[in-house]
Amino acid sequence: MKLVMTVMVRDEIDVIAAMVEHHLAQGVDLIIATDNGSVDGTAEVLQRYADLGVLELHHDPVFRKQQHAVVTGMARRASTEHGADWVLNADADEFWVPVDKALTLHRALEGIPLALNAFTAPVTNLVGPPAMRGSGIDRLLWRDHRSQVQLNDVGIFAQPTSDAVHRGDPNVVVAQGNHFVSLESTGQPDPAYALEVLHLPWRSWSQLEQKVVHAGRAYEANPNLKPSKNHHGMADYRRYQAGRLEYAFLLRQPLERDLVAGEADGVFARDTWLRDELHALADRARIPELLAPCLDASTDEPFDPGEHERDAEIGRLFVALERERDEALRRADGTSAAKPPRIRDDWVRVSRRTAGAIKRRVARTARRKR
Repeated sequence: MKLVMTVMVRDEIDVIAAMVEHHLAQGVDLIIATDNGSVDGTAEVLQRYADLGVLELHHDPVFRKQQHAVVTGMARRASTEHGADWVLNADADEFWVPVDKALTLHRALEGIPLALNAFTAPVTNLVGPPAMRGSGIDRLLWRDHRSQVQLNDVGIFAQPTSDAVHRGDPNVVVAQGNHFVSLESTGQPDPAYALEVLHLPWRSWSQLEQKVVHAGRAYEANPNLKPSKNHHGMADYRRYQAGRLEYAFLLRQPLERDLVAGEADGVFARDTWLRDELHALADRARIPELLAPCLDASTDEPFDPGEHERDAEIGRLFVALERERDEALRRADGTSAAKPPRIRDDWVRVSRRTAGAIKRRVARTARRKR
């Protein structure tokens, strides 16, 4: 059985070596990677693995959110050029594993009949204390099981959509986001061989800001691609443009007391498996000196808990205003005969105390960036 993984990346230096090492250790036979014009050293890291023969590296420096076409091309190449039996289309912040951690990905997929054609693997976000930078591998140690209502309250639309696994096929089409493929599924695997994806979407403030800017500008450059109105990346891009993304980032990361309380009722579940597994790889990694920086949290610069709490409250106010605005837009939609309600901008009618806090926060952020 041959297992091939595809990944399209841009500026993921904080985590890319950990992602590659993890999947090689899990039995992935080859990673086909496309670098989307990285400038932070990601392409150079990938080239090191390509030099070992465990990764095939391509370059596509166009920034037009062309993931669908690029990943489809890689997935087809996995079949036509490399004879893949199973193909996993991953993101740089995803770590695929069997639910039964006694197995590897390769062993689990050996037990899944190819007759399934395609199936899904649930994606679980890992959350924890926020920091300015870093991979988050040592900080993001809680599985996020918040309900949709709880996520909506912190500005997130929903939990992530499951990812698709598919057999190698020269004509496969992979949809934008890697969640759906053109092959018809005939069922899900036996639970003994089920897969899951551990996801690190909000590793640090600097990572999220960069990711949001990249995605937003790429969508703007491609007028033929229309993201869903619930697209989390574009919602964050609007927040970035309004100068309030950092508040949203801190709001979605649980406070320490929320993590403790959430463990008791199942909202959050502490899980150190990924951290422990990656640190255990340190001495047997293909290229240890590339993995080491991903595991070094010494320069992460965690947010002060008091600052986290204060700014999360400001973020909560903004989310409330966003929901008020969205509700007003829904009421106005399709009612052109009636005068639409006045829609307030997200920045108006906040209290003087909140406005002052916002100004101080913006000033601190500007000084930090200088």
